Amino acid sequence: MRGTHIPVTSIAAESKFVELVRGWLVSLPHDLKIAFDAMDDENLPRPVREVAAGVIAYVVSPNDTVSDRHDVVVSYADDVVLLRIALQKALGSGEDEQSFRERFPELFDGLDENLTLCKSIMGELMTWLESKVTTLPTIEYKGKKITKYLDDGEAREQLFEDGLVFRTDYPVDEKTITDKLKKATTITDVMRRRQADEARAKGVKARA
Repeated sequence: MRGTHIPVTSIAAESKFVELVRGWLVSLPHDLKIAFDAMDDENLPRPVREVAAGVIAYVVSPNDTVSDRHDVVVSYADDVVLLRIALQKALGSGEDEQSFRERFPELFDGLDENLTLCKSIMGELMTWLESKVTTLPTIEYKGKKITKYLDDGEAREQLFEDGLVFRTDYPVDEKTITDKLKKATTITDVMRRRQADEARAKGVKARA
């Protein structure tokens, strides 16, 4: 049995992590609307709004690498974690930023502790997602820079429509996620494949 024993605290942490991510997966359509609110809130600093627009584009972009796999439901796990990391890192201590947090306690209350729990289970996968935050305002979506979606009404409407389609077609609910997600490794294995696919797409060999 050597090597198979897991401390009780680790089992408890893993169970809490699975429950947490299940809830985040179910609430993703709602949380995406919060990101749209951040993008549209002119009281927020411009960099915050750019990060919000970037994470929206990241979430609604098709993820072809898992579209035909049985774990398509869990493939949204990196999206739900990144959305929270991005908004938490982007929002500073200003009055308007604090006011925005207070409008959405369902997302921000206890978020620091929840992300710390994620890091304890996910390890370097969390570092991978955290590294994406600074690049979110620089990505392109459908051939347009993210800033275009803030400054151009037509582009912004396109992103809004894509968000609406995403929320309408989103395949996750309480029943599907309970059936598909029972172990932390189910989440981390899918994330590692996504990380490796991304690295290959960039022509960079994924770290073993």
